[in-house]
Amino acid sequence: MGVPHILDMSQRFPLKEKQSGSGIRSCFPQGGEGDCMLYSSTTSGMVDVYGLERGLELMMDAGFPAIDLNLGDNNEYLFREDWRETADRIKTLADRRGVVFNQAHAPFGGGYAHYTEVLVPQMPRVFAFAGRVGIRQVVVHPLQRGRYYGHEQELFDMNMEFYRSLAPYAREAGVRIAIENMWQNHPVNGHIVDDVCADPHELAAYYDTLDDPDCFTVCLDLGHVALCGREPEDAVRVLGHDRLGALHIHDVDYVNDLHNLPGMGGIRWDAVCRALADIRYRGEMTLEAARFLSHYDKDFRPTACRFMADCVAHLAATVEWMMDV
Repeated sequence: MGVPHILDMSQRFPLKEKQSGSGIRSCFPQGGEGDCMLYSSTTSGMVDVYGLERGLELMMDAGFPAIDLNLGDNNEYLFREDWRETADRIKTLADRRGVVFNQAHAPFGGGYAHYTEVLVPQMPRVFAFAGRVGIRQVVVHPLQRGRYYGHEQELFDMNMEFYRSLAPYAREAGVRIAIENMWQNHPVNGHIVDDVCADPHELAAYYDTLDDPDCFTVCLDLGHVALCGREPEDAVRVLGHDRLGALHIHDVDYVNDLHNLPGMGGIRWDAVCRALADIRYRGEMTLEAARFLSHYDKDFRPTACRFMADCVAHLAATVEWMMDV
């Protein structure tokens, strides 16, 4: 059912191609003017296979004009004495190719104790590295502790304190913190249910209560929205233009966190694009579909990566086209 959503958009919103000044292909809707919305992908599935610099080069070869740097995967370079030199080297690599690092993902996972005791103390270095390569925003997961249901206010208060404690480090590095919507498994049946910020109204309340748009923004994970029984296009409209600064784009079957390419699950991408156009979304279209790459061996991944770039480029061009009609 998912694939026809992509095919339908191709038929209704035909594209033509031009060459950008950097030599990287950009897609333009027929009749549209100006460059497409910037599109990118997480480095997961590439850097962890090929190494940092070779993985980045292959993503640039694939046609991504921007890259979302996952600073939680194989990130030992963050903590070496020469971390500044590493940051400068990959920034120079990107500059020479006309590519930007549009956002980053901070380390996450391992449970509450590991996150708070091991990963959160890494955040100042994560922000400093991100700022040095020109990244504007870093996705930082909220604190998740135990069952969400029945503890909403407790977790809200805890996360207000958490995010505010990180704000000085983000400001010093010149980056914004992007708050992401989460899910958890029900403790009895194992089904995916709401966790912190799963409800887009709560996600909006987090951003509004922090009340610091220079330091905070919202990253809406579209797959997570669907997994919690909501439609991503509705969440986009709840958040609106001013709050929504970043996206994690991947497809799911509304049951499992598949992190697959758009068109390979059940999300209605034509409706998502329409909602993004309606709110005049100003951020980038960032893929988080590393599981798609996991189906392919090392030799074929660059080819799969090119297809990923074409897929998200089409979505970005569709949103741009819809804004103009």
